[in-house]
Amino acid sequence: MTNIRTRVSDDGFAHLPRLDPEQSTIEVANSIGYPLKPRDGPLVQRLTPKAEAPPNTYSGNFGLDAFPFHTDLAHWRSPPRYLLLRCLTGYSDVPTLLMDGIALASAIGLNLLGRAVVKGRRPQNGAVPLFRLYEQVDGNMRLRWDEIFLKPAGRAGQDAFDRMRQAIADGSHLPIALQEPGDTLVIDNWRMLHARSPVAVGREDRVLERVYLEELS
Repeated sequence: MTNIRTRVSDDGFAHLPRLDPEQSTIEVANSIGYPLKPRDGPLVQRLTPKAEAPPNTYSGNFGLDAFPFHTDLAHWRSPPRYLLLRCLTGYSDVPTLLMDGIALASAIGLNLLGRAVVKGRRPQNGAVPLFRLYEQVDGNMRLRWDEIFLKPAGRAGQDAFDRMRQAIADGSHLPIALQEPGDTLVIDNWRMLHARSPVAVGREDRVLERVYLEELS
């Protein structure tokens, strides 16, 4: 799987159409990297469009409308490095959208992003956690972004939040449709932001499976 690792390192993602469709998602994930179990929920998470859901979820906030650009689990102290999305039932007109954090960081400035402090929406262990929007970790960039689960803390945080919103609105994105069984997308969750396009009538049976990976093989 060296080619996948190289592609993700170079581009921030790897799109792998019809990758071993006869295998299960966890089998494919184990062949690509090292799965990471979330604190809550199963190792393999099934994602389906929902018009209504609990308010602490993206579906609860946006229903079948578009999901905004974000990095997954940005409110964790150390968000998962990679995520894998795999199609069970998909459509060409409900793509996953990608935006490169390197371009966003360049537009905003690493100095501001490195000083920007944000906080989680909810306390953890009795305290509200504080994070930096941008860090260097073992020589790798780690950009976290989520307008729902993160809030600015302080002047630099608010300034960076405002500039991130504008840079995302002005930036270009890449649509990738996971539409055939086995279509797989591996994303560098420290670099790339991703979003979901709106779910049109008749597309509510779209099903993706997601696995977080701590490393690639």
